Order: sequence, then structure tokens, then C-alpha cells
Amino acid sequence: MTIRVVVADDQELVRSGFSMILDVQPDIEVVAEAGDGAEAVEAVRRHAPDVALLDIRMPRVDGIEACRRISAGGACRTVMLTTFDSDEYVYDALHAGASGFLLKDVRRDDLVHAVRVVARGDSLLAPSVARRLVEQYTRPAARPRRPDPRLDVLTGRERETLLLLARGLSNAEIAAELVVSDHTVKTHVGNVLAKLGLRDRIQAVICAYETGLIAAGDPPRGGAAWPGPSPAPVRS
Repeated sequence: MTIRVVVADDQELVRSGFSMILDVQPDIEVVAEAGDGAEAVEAVRRHAPDVALLDIRMPRVDGIEACRRISAGGACRTVMLTTFDSDEYVYDALHAGASGFLLKDVRRDDLVHAVRVVARGDSLLAPSVARRLVEQYTRPAARPRRPDPRLDVLTGRERETLLLLARGLSNAEIAAELVVSDHTVKTHVGNVLAKLGLRDRIQAVICAYETGLIAAGDPPRGGAAWPGPSPAPVRS
């Protein structure tokens, strides 16, 4: 199955470079380019791609607002591209519905990998971005002293599932931990996302830290959510 992509950046050379890298892949097709956020939203509406690569800083409509409109309008998933890795951009982009966040100095292979990961429904952050994000949400001052009432909508087993998601476990590892089937875990994960109004697993991890369900220093179990020297997906 071919992954259809829209590339949006106000710098033509950058936009063309990313498009060339992606378009030569046998399983990826760049269906449109856009020079600003408004054009990106229109291109997504017209071409119905699987993934949109959006620069953060663009004229007329910036990448975060474009991401918000695209996420609200359909099934297209977004990867944010920027030369900056400030906490504010990461937070805003993820809460706008972004499924990935990469710096523009990303390696060619990692860019292609990111598009494939996001297209199949997973989420991905550049390692430097992931570290900053986790540090922000694990500072004691950033967390409530007791679990947020938002979690009251979850059953006990769903809350356990969210905790294990935040510790970086895959579905298979969660199934082993809870002694249930993979199908049951997928149901629990889907219920957690739906009840909390979350788009994907990255937002679930953020929510677990924001609400105080998991705290800095809690021992990880299973895999790590954002390991390694290259961009790593939050596993499903």
C-alpha cells in the first residue's frame, strides 16, 4: 500500500528536498506541496493523504494551527518539522494532534522511517524532543499531588493500562503483565484514548504524567517509550 504524503514548508528548497527524499521510496508518494499552513490544510482536504509533514513556522497559518485543523478534519496524521526544539512547540504540537515531531536536521533514513511509523498508526518523537518533553512532565512542580479527577472515568484495569503505557510497555508486554490477551489490551488502550479524548499513545503518556498517575523516579518496566540514538516510535 502506498503512503500518500503532503509536504508543507515555506522554504522551497527545504520543501523540495524533503519531497525528493520521500518520493523516491517505493512505498511513498508525495501528492502535493504547500508553502504555508492554509495551503497545507487545503491540500489535505483535496488529496486526502495519509501523512502531512508540517513546518512549525509558516506564514498566514502556522504549522500548529494547520495541524489542529487537519487533525480535526479527518484521518490524516501529522509530523511536525522545525529547526527549534523548545518545550512550548512540542507541547502545543502534540496537543494540536501531531503524531510525530522531528528537527529539520533529521537524517534521510529517519525522515522516511518517521513517515512509515506514523502512517501505520504509531507515534514518534526525535530523541532530543522526547527527553525535553519527559523532563518537563516529570518535574515535581509540574505534577499534581494526587491523581487528577479526569482519571475517574477509567476502570481500574484501564488505569493500569495507562500506567503501563506511560512506562513504555508494548501491547504484548502489557498483556503479559496483566495476564490477558493482546486483543483485550487493544480494547483497554482504545477505551483509554476514547474516554480521555486522546489521539494516540504519545498523548496518553503525556496525560499519565500530567495527571500524576506516574511520577519522576518511578521505575520503568519493559521497554522504554523513547529510547536510543535515533527517533523511536511509541510502540503498539
